Amino acid sequence: MKGDLTVGDPGRVVRRFSFPLLLSVAFQQIYSISDSIIVGKFAQNGEAALAAVGASFAITMIFNAVAIGANSGCSVVISRLFGSRRFESMKTAASTAVISAVVISLAMSLAGVLLADELLAFLKTPENIAKDSAEYLSIYAMGFVFLFLYNIGNGIFTALGDSLTPLVFLICSSAVNIILDFVFVCFCHWDVAGVAFATFIAQGLAGIVSMITVFFRVKRIKSAKYKAFSFRMFKTLSEYAVPGILQQSFVSVGNLFVQSLVNSFGSAVVAGYSAAVKLNTFCVSTMSTLGGALSSFTAQNIGAGRPDRVISGMKGALKLAVALSAAFSLVYFFMPDTMISLFMSSDDMSNAALRAGREYLQIVAPFYAVVAVKLLGDGALRGGGAMPCFMATTFTDLLLRVALSFVLCGLFPALEYRAIWISWPIGWIVSMVLSMAFYLSGAWKRGKMV
Repeated sequence: MKGDLTVGDPGRVVRRFSFPLLLSVAFQQIYSISDSIIVGKFAQNGEAALAAVGASFAITMIFNAVAIGANSGCSVVISRLFGSRRFESMKTAASTAVISAVVISLAMSLAGVLLADELLAFLKTPENIAKDSAEYLSIYAMGFVFLFLYNIGNGIFTALGDSLTPLVFLICSSAVNIILDFVFVCFCHWDVAGVAFATFIAQGLAGIVSMITVFFRVKRIKSAKYKAFSFRMFKTLSEYAVPGILQQSFVSVGNLFVQSLVNSFGSAVVAGYSAAVKLNTFCVSTMSTLGGALSSFTAQNIGAGRPDRVISGMKGALKLAVALSAAFSLVYFFMPDTMISLFMSSDDMSNAALRAGREYLQIVAPFYAVVAVKLLGDGALRGGGAMPCFMATTFTDLLLRVALSFVLCGLFPALEYRAIWISWPIGWIVSMVLSMAFYLSGAWKRGKMV
Protein backbone atom coordinates (compact mmCIF):
# COMPACT_ATOMS: atom_id res chain seq x y z
CA MET A 1 0.00 0.00 0.00
CA LYS A 2 1.35 3.42 -0.93
CA GLY A 3 2.60 5.27 2.14
CA ASP A 4 3.07 2.08 4.17
CA LEU A 5 6.06 2.59 6.48
CA THR A 6 5.84 -0.90 7.94
CA VAL A 7 7.60 -2.72 5.09
CA GLY A 8 11.10 -2.47 3.59
CA ASP A 9 14.48 -1.75 5.17
CA PRO A 10 13.70 0.52 8.17
CA GLY A 11 16.67 2.85 7.78
CA ARG A 12 16.05 3.39 4.09
CA VAL A 13 12.30 3.80 4.61
CA VAL A 14 12.83 6.52 7.22
CA ARG A 15 15.39 8.38 5.08
CA ARG A 16 13.28 8.13 1.91
CA PHE A 17 10.21 9.33 3.81
CA SER A 18 12.21 12.15 5.42
CA PHE A 19 13.73 13.72 2.29
CA PRO A 20 10.53 15.39 0.97
CA LEU A 21 9.73 16.55 4.51
CA LEU A 22 13.20 18.08 4.83
CA LEU A 23 12.75 19.91 1.55
CA SER A 24 9.34 21.06 2.80
CA VAL A 25 10.78 22.56 5.97
CA ALA A 26 13.57 24.14 3.92
CA PHE A 27 11.05 25.96 1.74
CA GLN A 28 8.95 26.82 4.80
CA GLN A 29 11.97 28.41 6.47
CA ILE A 30 13.03 30.10 3.25
CA TYR A 31 9.74 31.93 2.98
CA SER A 32 9.88 32.76 6.69
CA ILE A 33 13.43 34.05 6.35
CA SER A 34 12.64 35.88 3.11
CA ASP A 35 10.38 38.25 5.07
CA SER A 36 13.32 39.32 7.21
CA ILE A 37 15.83 39.42 4.36
CA ILE A 38 13.65 41.52 2.04
CA VAL A 39 12.41 43.92 4.69
CA GLY A 40 15.93 44.26 6.12
CA LYS A 41 17.50 44.98 2.72
CA PHE A 42 14.80 46.96 0.90
CA ALA A 43 12.68 48.75 3.50
CA GLN A 44 13.33 52.46 4.00
CA ASN A 45 15.01 51.84 7.38
CA GLY A 46 16.27 48.28 7.06
CA GLU A 47 17.63 47.69 10.56
CA ALA A 48 14.54 49.14 12.28
CA ALA A 49 12.21 47.20 9.97
CA LEU A 50 14.08 43.94 10.63
CA ALA A 51 13.91 44.60 14.35
CA ALA A 52 10.15 45.31 14.08
CA VAL A 53 9.52 41.96 12.40
CA GLY A 54 11.88 40.18 14.81
CA ALA A 55 10.36 41.74 17.92
CA SER A 56 7.09 39.91 17.27
CA PHE A 57 8.86 36.66 16.29
CA ALA A 58 8.46 35.10 19.74
CA ILE A 59 4.71 35.79 19.61
CA THR A 60 4.22 34.46 16.08
CA MET A 61 6.10 31.36 17.20
CA ILE A 62 3.30 30.71 19.70
CA PHE A 63 0.82 30.60 16.81
CA ASN A 64 3.16 28.24 14.98
CA ALA A 65 3.61 26.20 18.15
CA VAL A 66 -0.10 25.48 18.49
CA ALA A 67 -0.37 24.56 14.82
CA ILE A 68 2.72 22.30 14.89
CA GLY A 69 1.65 20.68 18.16
CA ALA A 70 -1.78 19.89 16.71
CA ASN A 71 -0.08 18.59 13.58
CA SER A 72 2.09 16.13 15.52
CA GLY A 73 -0.80 14.99 17.72
CA CYS A 74 -3.22 14.18 14.91
CA SER A 75 -0.39 12.62 12.89
CA VAL A 76 0.42 10.08 15.61
CA VAL A 77 -3.23 9.05 16.04
CA ILE A 78 -3.90 8.76 12.31
CA SER A 79 -0.60 6.89 11.77
CA ARG A 80 -1.58 4.31 14.38
CA LEU A 81 -5.03 3.83 12.87
CA PHE A 82 -3.61 3.65 9.35
CA GLY A 83 -0.96 1.14 10.39
CA SER A 84 -3.59 -1.10 12.00
CA ARG A 85 -5.90 -0.70 8.93
CA ARG A 86 -8.76 0.81 10.97
CA PHE A 87 -9.77 3.10 8.10
CA GLU A 88 -13.22 4.09 9.40
CA SER A 89 -11.73 5.38 12.64
CA MET A 90 -8.89 6.99 10.70
CA LYS A 91 -11.34 9.03 8.61
CA THR A 92 -13.24 10.10 11.73
CA ALA A 93 -9.96 11.22 13.27
CA ALA A 94 -9.00 13.25 10.19
CA SER A 95 -12.41 14.96 9.94
CA THR A 96 -12.55 15.67 13.67
CA ALA A 97 -9.05 17.17 13.56
CA VAL A 98 -9.95 19.56 10.72
CA ILE A 99 -13.20 20.78 12.33
CA SER A 100 -11.47 21.30 15.68
CA ALA A 101 -8.64 23.17 13.97
CA VAL A 102 -11.00 25.69 12.39
CA VAL A 103 -12.71 26.53 15.69
CA ILE A 104 -9.50 26.83 17.73
CA SER A 105 -7.60 28.82 15.10
CA LEU A 106 -10.38 31.39 14.64
CA ALA A 107 -10.44 32.03 18.39
CA MET A 108 -6.65 32.48 18.45
CA SER A 109 -6.74 34.79 15.43
CA LEU A 110 -9.18 37.08 17.21
CA ALA A 111 -7.06 37.10 20.35
CA GLY A 112 -3.91 37.90 18.37
CA VAL A 113 -5.50 40.88 16.62
CA LEU A 114 -7.06 42.32 19.77
CA LEU A 115 -4.04 41.85 22.04
CA ALA A 116 -1.17 42.74 19.68
CA ASP A 117 -0.27 46.02 21.41
CA GLU A 118 -0.49 44.53 24.91
CA LEU A 119 1.69 41.54 24.01
CA LEU A 120 4.40 43.73 22.50
CA ALA A 121 4.29 46.06 25.50
CA PHE A 122 4.77 43.03 27.76
CA LEU A 123 7.91 42.19 25.77
CA LYS A 124 9.29 45.69 26.36
CA THR A 125 9.48 46.29 22.62
CA PRO A 126 11.55 49.45 21.92
CA GLU A 127 9.32 52.45 21.17
CA ASN A 128 10.90 53.17 17.78
CA ILE A 129 9.71 49.81 16.40
CA ALA A 130 6.55 49.16 18.48
CA LYS A 131 4.03 50.52 15.94
CA ASP A 132 5.43 48.52 13.02
CA SER A 133 5.69 45.40 15.18
CA ALA A 134 2.02 45.66 16.17
CA GLU A 135 0.97 46.09 12.54
CA TYR A 136 2.96 43.02 11.48
CA LEU A 137 1.59 40.91 14.33
CA SER A 138 -2.04 41.89 13.68
CA ILE A 139 -1.89 40.98 10.00
CA TYR A 140 -0.06 37.71 10.76
CA ALA A 141 -2.68 36.76 13.35
CA MET A 142 -5.52 37.19 10.85
CA GLY A 143 -4.04 34.42 8.73
CA PHE A 144 -3.59 31.94 11.56
CA VAL A 145 -6.56 29.84 10.49
CA PHE A 146 -4.77 29.12 7.18
CA LEU A 147 -1.54 28.24 8.97
CA PHE A 148 -3.44 25.86 11.23
CA LEU A 149 -5.27 24.19 8.34
CA TYR A 150 -2.05 23.70 6.40
CA ASN A 151 -0.36 22.07 9.40
CA ILE A 152 -3.31 19.75 10.06
CA GLY A 153 -3.30 18.78 6.39
CA ASN A 154 0.45 18.21 6.57
CA GLY A 155 -0.06 15.97 9.63
CA ILE A 156 -2.67 13.89 7.80
CA PHE A 157 -0.48 13.47 4.72
CA THR A 158 2.55 12.37 6.73
CA ALA A 159 0.40 10.00 8.80
CA LEU A 160 -0.62 8.32 5.55
CA GLY A 161 3.04 8.01 4.58
CA ASP A 162 2.87 10.77 1.96
CA SER A 163 5.69 13.27 2.43
CA LEU A 164 5.71 14.50 -1.19
CA THR A 165 2.37 16.34 -1.33
CA PRO A 166 3.27 18.80 1.50
CA LEU A 167 6.52 19.52 -0.36
CA VAL A 168 4.64 20.55 -3.51
CA PHE A 169 2.40 22.87 -1.50
CA LEU A 170 5.38 24.43 0.27
CA ILE A 171 7.29 25.06 -2.96
CA CYS A 172 4.31 26.86 -4.47
CA SER A 173 3.53 28.76 -1.27
CA SER A 174 7.16 29.82 -0.83
CA ALA A 175 7.36 31.09 -4.40
CA VAL A 176 4.18 33.13 -3.96
CA ASN A 177 5.40 34.55 -0.65
CA ILE A 178 8.80 35.64 -1.97
CA ILE A 179 7.34 37.21 -5.10
CA LEU A 180 4.77 39.13 -3.06
CA ASP A 181 7.47 40.22 -0.58
CA PHE A 182 9.35 41.89 -3.42
CA VAL A 183 6.22 43.44 -4.92
CA PHE A 184 4.83 44.81 -1.65
CA VAL A 185 8.15 46.05 -0.22
CA CYS A 186 10.15 47.11 -3.30
CA PHE A 187 7.36 48.48 -5.50
CA CYS A 188 4.44 49.27 -3.17
CA HIS A 189 6.77 50.41 -0.34
CA TRP A 190 4.56 48.86 2.34
CA ASP A 191 7.68 47.74 4.27
CA VAL A 192 6.72 45.74 7.40
CA ALA A 193 3.02 45.55 6.46
CA GLY A 194 4.02 44.31 3.01
CA VAL A 195 5.84 41.19 4.25
CA ALA A 196 2.95 40.50 6.64
CA PHE A 197 0.39 40.60 3.82
CA ALA A 198 2.63 38.42 1.65
CA THR A 199 2.70 35.76 4.36
CA PHE A 200 -1.07 36.05 4.86
CA ILE A 201 -1.80 35.43 1.18
CA ALA A 202 0.74 32.60 0.77
CA GLN A 203 -0.50 30.78 3.88
CA GLY A 204 -4.08 31.25 2.75
CA LEU A 205 -3.46 29.56 -0.58
CA ALA A 206 -1.50 26.70 1.03
CA GLY A 207 -4.15 26.10 3.70
CA ILE A 208 -7.11 26.06 1.32
CA VAL A 209 -5.49 23.83 -1.32
CA SER A 210 -4.20 21.49 1.40
CA MET A 211 -7.69 20.97 2.81
CA ILE A 212 -9.22 20.32 -0.63
CA THR A 213 -6.54 17.72 -1.35
CA VAL A 214 -6.97 16.06 2.06
CA PHE A 215 -10.71 15.73 1.45
CA PHE A 216 -10.28 13.89 -1.86
CA ARG A 217 -7.32 11.82 -0.62
CA VAL A 218 -9.16 10.51 2.45
CA LYS A 219 -12.38 10.00 0.46
CA ARG A 220 -10.58 7.57 -1.89
CA ILE A 221 -9.68 5.20 0.96
CA LYS A 222 -12.39 2.53 1.12
CA SER A 223 -14.11 2.12 4.48
CA ALA A 224 -17.47 1.83 6.19
CA LYS A 225 -19.45 5.00 6.91
CA TYR A 226 -17.68 7.24 9.39
CA LYS A 227 -18.61 10.15 11.66
CA ALA A 228 -17.63 13.63 10.55
CA PHE A 229 -17.06 14.62 14.18
CA SER A 230 -16.69 12.47 17.26
CA PHE A 231 -16.24 13.78 20.79
CA ARG A 232 -14.62 10.48 21.72
CA MET A 233 -12.12 10.87 18.87
CA PHE A 234 -11.62 14.52 19.82
CA LYS A 235 -10.64 13.32 23.30
CA THR A 236 -8.19 10.82 21.81
CA LEU A 237 -6.70 13.44 19.50
CA SER A 238 -6.41 15.84 22.42
CA GLU A 239 -4.50 13.31 24.51
CA TYR A 240 -1.80 13.35 21.86
CA ALA A 241 -2.13 16.89 20.54
CA VAL A 242 -2.30 18.76 23.86
CA PRO A 243 1.12 17.57 25.07
CA GLY A 244 2.56 18.53 21.68
CA ILE A 245 0.82 21.92 21.80
CA LEU A 246 1.96 22.50 25.38
CA GLN A 247 5.47 21.45 24.46
CA GLN A 248 5.64 23.84 21.51
CA SER A 249 3.73 26.60 23.31
CA PHE A 250 5.79 26.46 26.48
CA VAL A 251 8.93 26.73 24.40
CA SER A 252 7.43 29.74 22.64
CA VAL A 253 6.27 31.30 25.91
CA GLY A 254 9.77 30.79 27.24
CA ASN A 255 11.06 32.54 24.14
CA LEU A 256 8.76 35.46 24.97
CA PHE A 257 10.66 35.98 28.23
CA VAL A 258 13.97 35.58 26.42
CA GLN A 259 12.82 38.08 23.77
CA SER A 260 11.87 40.59 26.46
CA LEU A 261 15.38 40.24 27.90
CA VAL A 262 16.94 40.69 24.45
CA ASN A 263 14.73 43.74 23.82
CA SER A 264 16.19 45.42 26.90
CA PHE A 265 19.56 45.70 25.13
CA GLY A 266 18.16 47.96 22.37
CA SER A 267 17.00 47.70 18.77
CA ALA A 268 20.48 46.98 17.33
CA VAL A 269 20.82 43.82 19.42
CA VAL A 270 17.20 42.94 18.61
CA ALA A 271 18.02 43.21 14.89
CA GLY A 272 21.12 41.01 15.21
CA TYR A 273 19.25 38.45 17.29
CA SER A 274 16.32 38.52 14.85
CA ALA A 275 18.59 37.51 11.98
CA ALA A 276 20.55 34.91 13.96
CA VAL A 277 17.53 33.27 15.58
CA LYS A 278 15.87 32.87 12.16
CA LEU A 279 18.98 31.02 10.99
CA ASN A 280 18.98 28.94 14.17
CA THR A 281 15.28 28.14 13.69
CA PHE A 282 16.07 26.89 10.19
CA CYS A 283 18.45 24.28 11.62
CA VAL A 284 16.31 23.31 14.61
CA SER A 285 13.18 23.03 12.44
CA THR A 286 15.05 20.72 10.10
CA MET A 287 16.00 18.44 12.99
CA SER A 288 12.47 18.66 14.38
CA THR A 289 11.12 17.54 10.99
CA LEU A 290 13.33 14.47 11.13
CA GLY A 291 11.93 13.82 14.59
CA GLY A 292 8.41 14.14 13.18
CA ALA A 293 9.20 11.67 10.39
CA LEU A 294 10.54 9.18 12.95
CA SER A 295 7.40 9.78 15.02
CA SER A 296 5.11 8.77 12.12
CA PHE A 297 7.36 5.79 11.35
CA THR A 298 7.25 4.68 15.00
CA ALA A 299 3.48 5.10 15.25
CA GLN A 300 2.73 3.15 12.06
CA ASN A 301 5.03 0.28 13.03
CA ILE A 302 3.70 0.04 16.57
CA GLY A 303 0.16 0.12 15.15
CA ALA A 304 1.14 -2.76 12.86
CA GLY A 305 2.70 -4.71 15.75
CA ARG A 306 6.28 -4.21 14.45
CA PRO A 307 8.14 -2.32 17.24
CA ASP A 308 11.36 -4.14 16.31
CA ARG A 309 11.64 -1.93 13.21
CA VAL A 310 11.75 1.27 15.26
CA ILE A 311 15.31 0.75 16.53
CA SER A 312 16.66 0.25 12.99
CA GLY A 313 14.67 3.28 11.83
CA MET A 314 16.19 5.36 14.62
CA LYS A 315 19.73 4.40 13.53
CA GLY A 316 18.99 5.37 9.94
CA ALA A 317 17.52 8.72 11.04
CA LEU A 318 20.51 9.43 13.31
CA LYS A 319 22.98 9.10 10.43
CA LEU A 320 21.06 11.63 8.37
CA ALA A 321 20.54 14.01 11.32
CA VAL A 322 24.20 14.08 12.32
CA ALA A 323 25.28 14.80 8.74
CA LEU A 324 22.80 17.66 8.37
CA SER A 325 23.58 19.18 11.76
CA ALA A 326 27.33 19.11 10.96
CA ALA A 327 26.69 21.06 7.74
CA PHE A 328 24.68 23.73 9.59
CA SER A 329 27.33 23.97 12.33
CA LEU A 330 30.21 24.48 9.89
CA VAL A 331 28.44 27.15 7.86
CA TYR A 332 27.11 29.11 10.82
CA PHE A 333 30.30 28.93 12.89
CA PHE A 334 32.80 29.81 10.15
CA MET A 335 30.62 32.15 8.07
CA PRO A 336 28.47 34.03 10.60
CA ASP A 337 28.99 37.50 9.11
CA THR A 338 28.03 36.27 5.66
CA MET A 339 24.87 34.64 6.98
CA ILE A 340 23.84 37.66 9.10
CA SER A 341 24.51 40.06 6.24
CA LEU A 342 21.85 38.25 4.20
CA PHE A 343 19.28 40.11 6.30
CA MET A 344 20.62 43.66 6.11
CA SER A 345 22.51 45.79 3.60
CA SER A 346 25.92 47.04 4.70
CA ASP A 347 24.59 50.61 4.84
CA ASP A 348 21.79 49.75 7.27
CA MET A 349 23.61 47.18 9.42
CA SER A 350 25.31 48.57 12.51
CA ASN A 351 28.38 46.98 14.04
CA ALA A 352 26.38 46.23 17.18
CA ALA A 353 23.73 44.30 15.26
CA LEU A 354 26.33 42.29 13.32
CA ARG A 355 28.32 41.51 16.46
CA ALA A 356 25.24 40.32 18.39
CA GLY A 357 24.17 38.00 15.58
CA ARG A 358 27.69 36.68 15.00
CA GLU A 359 28.24 35.83 18.67
CA TYR A 360 24.88 34.08 18.93
CA LEU A 361 25.66 31.79 15.98
CA GLN A 362 29.20 30.99 17.10
CA ILE A 363 27.99 30.05 20.59
CA VAL A 364 25.06 27.80 19.59
CA ALA A 365 26.19 26.31 16.24
CA PRO A 366 28.70 23.79 17.65
CA PHE A 367 25.85 22.08 19.54
CA TYR A 368 23.46 21.31 16.66
CA ALA A 369 24.29 17.58 16.75
CA VAL A 370 23.09 17.59 20.36
CA VAL A 371 19.78 19.12 19.26
CA ALA A 372 19.44 16.53 16.48
CA VAL A 373 19.86 13.56 18.84
CA LYS A 374 17.46 15.10 21.36
CA LEU A 375 14.71 15.71 18.80
CA LEU A 376 14.98 12.21 17.33
CA GLY A 377 14.63 10.74 20.80
CA ASP A 378 11.58 12.95 21.32
CA GLY A 379 10.14 11.76 18.00
CA ALA A 380 10.35 8.11 19.00
CA LEU A 381 8.80 8.84 22.40
CA ARG A 382 5.92 10.79 20.84
CA GLY A 383 5.29 8.16 18.16
CA GLY A 384 5.21 5.48 20.83
CA GLY A 385 2.72 7.43 22.94
CA ALA A 386 5.17 8.03 25.83
CA MET A 387 3.88 11.58 26.25
CA PRO A 388 4.99 12.19 29.89
CA CYS A 389 8.59 11.39 28.90
CA PHE A 390 8.29 13.55 25.80
CA MET A 391 7.01 16.47 27.88
CA ALA A 392 9.73 16.06 30.49
CA THR A 393 12.56 16.44 27.99
CA THR A 394 11.03 19.56 26.46
CA PHE A 395 10.29 21.33 29.72
CA THR A 396 13.78 20.60 30.99
CA ASP A 397 15.28 22.33 27.96
CA LEU A 398 12.86 25.25 28.23
CA LEU A 399 13.18 25.89 31.95
CA LEU A 400 16.95 25.71 31.88
CA ARG A 401 17.29 28.08 28.91
CA VAL A 402 14.89 30.67 30.30
CA ALA A 403 16.08 30.49 33.90
CA LEU A 404 19.75 30.57 32.96
CA SER A 405 19.20 33.56 30.65
CA PHE A 406 18.04 35.67 33.57
CA VAL A 407 20.41 34.16 36.14
CA LEU A 408 23.52 34.55 34.01
CA CYS A 409 22.56 38.10 33.01
CA GLY A 410 22.19 38.94 36.70
CA LEU A 411 25.36 37.21 37.89
CA PHE A 412 27.60 38.27 35.01
CA PRO A 413 26.45 41.71 33.81
CA ALA A 414 29.72 42.18 31.92
CA LEU A 415 28.62 39.43 29.52
CA GLU A 416 25.57 41.52 28.57
CA TYR A 417 23.36 39.71 26.00
CA ARG A 418 25.98 36.98 25.55
CA ALA A 419 24.76 35.45 28.80
CA ILE A 420 21.46 34.72 27.04
CA TRP A 421 23.23 33.01 24.13
CA ILE A 422 25.24 30.76 26.51
CA SER A 423 22.08 29.39 28.14
CA TRP A 424 20.91 27.68 24.92
CA PRO A 425 23.59 24.95 24.64
CA ILE A 426 23.31 24.12 28.33
CA GLY A 427 19.58 23.46 28.03
CA TRP A 428 20.10 21.39 24.88
CA ILE A 429 22.74 19.15 26.46
CA VAL A 430 20.77 18.34 29.61
CA SER A 431 17.51 17.65 27.74
CA MET A 432 19.33 15.48 25.16
CA VAL A 433 20.71 13.27 27.92
CA LEU A 434 17.23 12.94 29.41
CA SER A 435 15.59 12.19 26.05
CA MET A 436 18.06 9.44 25.18
CA ALA A 437 17.76 7.94 28.66
CA PHE A 438 14.00 7.60 28.15
CA TYR A 439 14.50 6.20 24.65
CA LEU A 440 17.09 3.62 25.71
CA SER A 441 14.85 2.56 28.60
CA GLY A 442 12.24 1.49 26.01
CA ALA A 443 9.62 3.99 27.22
CA TRP A 444 8.37 4.34 23.61
CA LYS A 445 7.33 0.67 23.66
CA ARG A 446 5.11 1.16 26.71
CA GLY A 447 3.21 4.29 25.66
CA LYS A 448 -0.56 4.75 25.54
CA MET A 449 -2.27 2.94 22.65
CA VAL A 450 -4.98 4.50 20.46
